[in-house]
Amino acid sequence: MSRTVEFRLSASDAKNVASRPQPPTNRALAYIDQVHASALPNWLRLLNREVVACTRCPRLVEYREKIAREKRRAYMDWDYWGKPVPGFGDPKARVLILGLAPGAHGSNRTGRPFTGDSSGFFMYPVLHETGFATQSMATHRGDGLELKNAYITAAARCAPPDNKPTPAEIANCSSYLDREIEGLRELRLIVALGRIGFDAYLNHLKRRGLLQGKKDYVFAHGAHYKMPDGKILLASYHPSNQNTNTGKLTRQMFVKIFQEARRLADM
Repeated sequence: MSRTVEFRLSASDAKNVASRPQPPTNRALAYIDQVHASALPNWLRLLNREVVACTRCPRLVEYREKIAREKRRAYMDWDYWGKPVPGFGDPKARVLILGLAPGAHGSNRTGRPFTGDSSGFFMYPVLHETGFATQSMATHRGDGLELKNAYITAAARCAPPDNKPTPAEIANCSSYLDREIEGLRELRLIVALGRIGFDAYLNHLKRRGLLQGKKDYVFAHGAHYKMPDGKILLASYHPSNQNTNTGKLTRQMFVKIFQEARRLADM
């Protein structure tokens, strides 16, 4: 029987959420993005432009734009991102965090992975505690958050209905993931958040001709495997509301994953 636990922010984090800055204006966002892009290597800057302009999946295009128009009452003053969400983090990262897809009112609103929703409020304090993030809160692009030795991306780049992209939609995004992994030359370890992220990395290796089948790699929280490309695949439950509110994934369990990631990545 699962037990229900209530996820609570620390007092300092709750204060930060309550006093978060107003969403930046379009002009400010353009400036923030320009400054951020100038710090990226050329290959990643070009890839991110392609990701943001992508319209390969009609169902997802319709859904992400519908959500951006209709909004949630709490965010009516936001200018929703409403586009595919590019990866975020350190181009020299040793650890890749591979998630599922943007949240409808999180990343689809803010334009940055795990930013502005409950999954991010659970994850970023853990990344801060374990030395991968410069601060514990993520509210919008330009909030000052930076990642150190970590890069975050997803199997699908658009918010899907019911948080469930189809296999074809994930396949449409696979070339972006392949190029990210190829370009992040310092990678040593992949933290797969959930089974879809786990399978996305296995499928990446299959596309490269390095893996024939997936039967030897079983998803389980905390399981890790040395992969044919020399990297390590470390599995974790996804920090979704469904997992964190039922106690399937606790903060202690998640901290342990990223402590293990530092150890296995020889950091």
